[in-house]
Amino acid sequence: MTALHSPRIIDVPTLAERLRAGDRAALARAITLVESRKAEHQALARQLVQKLLPFTGTAMRVGVTGVPGVGKSTTIDTLGANLVAAGHKLAVLAVDPSSSRTGGSILGDKTRMTQLSVERNAFIRPSPSSGTLGGVAAKTRETMLLCEAAGFDVILVETVGIGQSETAVADMTDFFLVLMLPGAGDELQGIKKGVLELADMIAVNKSEGEGRNRAVLAAGEYRAALHIMQPASVHWSPPVVLISGLANAGLDEMWAQVVEHRRRFEVSGEGAKKRRDQQVKWMWTMLQERLFSRLRSDSTVRAMLPELEGQVAEGALSPTLAVEKIAAVLGL
Repeated sequence: MTALHSPRIIDVPTLAERLRAGDRAALARAITLVESRKAEHQALARQLVQKLLPFTGTAMRVGVTGVPGVGKSTTIDTLGANLVAAGHKLAVLAVDPSSSRTGGSILGDKTRMTQLSVERNAFIRPSPSSGTLGGVAAKTRETMLLCEAAGFDVILVETVGIGQSETAVADMTDFFLVLMLPGAGDELQGIKKGVLELADMIAVNKSEGEGRNRAVLAAGEYRAALHIMQPASVHWSPPVVLISGLANAGLDEMWAQVVEHRRRFEVSGEGAKKRRDQQVKWMWTMLQERLFSRLRSDSTVRAMLPELEGQVAEGALSPTLAVEKIAAVLGL
């Protein structure tokens, strides 16, 4: 039996102290504790996060998303190597709602991040491989706090999935970067308006070589699309930049925009307000997850669900009344 499976010998103050000292083994153990589904581990994890909370909140939190094939892994790998070379400590985390079905792709991405995987000042961590998106997002948030307490000053949170995961990542980061491919004509038709509304910057990747002209045209299309939308902040209009993760082109300029965004939001106070709002959203997300966990674990509810689902499917029982029956069992 490993130490993690014996909660009585997990010394939270010592674990916190080792993590604060930069012990990577302690960080890995703390994250495993946070990701555990055992009730006793979750209680210890809450103690640990609360103890480390005063040492969090100073890192730059950047969300990164993009369609499959856009080159997220290559871009993050190259950008991350640049940041580490500049003296930063970088953590790369992932939110992958598809992981409960497929096992997720971030583990494969990790092996493709060849530069970061050997960097002492870089840390790559996939999201938990099961649970609802809310649960995965909550674990990623807590992992982010642990990394900050361990001294990582830049956190890149990658969304591997699509749709709701993008909103989840935007709700836990300060800056949301959307990577796009050249050839905007067809792609622009498939872009959800919600993604553009979340974007703090669009970076057209693979703009090197023969793709340069198409990238320039694509950038113009994206600028036009953003122009007709109301910016989320009066202090920031999302720029569109050209980059190449493969050729390490434009990444320094792109990161300069992230730094400028942070400066403006610190001066205006909007950054601190955004963090406060995110904390409240986090509270509600975790409460919903806790309530849903109780729903899943209640033996009486589990026993009655098949019959209720059958009645609802056949039209013999309205969904509203079915919910009332379940809520009555839970005392809600």
